[in-house]
Amino acid sequence: MIDHDVSPALRRVIAFFESLRPEDLPAIAQIYADDARFRDPFSDVRGPAAIEAIFSAMFVRLEAPRFVITEAIEGNEQAFLAWDFRFRFRRGDAARLQRIQGATLLRFGPDGRIVEHRDYWDAAGELYAKLPFVGALMRWLGRRMAH
Repeated sequence: MIDHDVSPALRRVIAFFESLRPEDLPAIAQIYADDARFRDPFSDVRGPAAIEAIFSAMFVRLEAPRFVITEAIEGNEQAFLAWDFRFRFRRGDAARLQRIQGATLLRFGPDGRIVEHRDYWDAAGELYAKLPFVGALMRWLGRRMAH
C-alpha cells in the first residue's frame, strides 16, 4: 500500500486493484463510471462490463495475477499510479514468477468513479520477451538491430 496521503477515492481504487480476485469483478461497476474508457496495449473498451471482461480474461489466462502499486500521484481529479504486475503463466514456465512494470493514468468523474483508465507499459519488452519462442526471436532481433 502507498505510504503517503492519498484521497479516499484513490485509496479505494488502490485497495481494489491490490486485492483483486475473480469474485471481486462485479464491483467494477462501483469503481468505474457507466461510460468509462479503459485502454492498454491490447484493449480499448468502454463501460464496466467490457472492463470486467478484460480482468476476467486475465484470471483465466494467468496464474495468481497481482498488482502492487508502488507510487501514487494525484491532483485535479486525476491520478498517476506506478505498479508492478506479478503473475505466473499457466503453461510453459509456470513455476517462475513474472513481473511487468507499468503505469496508469486515471481520470475521475464528479462522483469519484473512474471515467478514463489508461495503462502504459512496454508489451514487447515486458511481456513478449518473456514468452518462450517469441522471447528468443525478440532477443535475436534486438541484437541484430543494435549492430
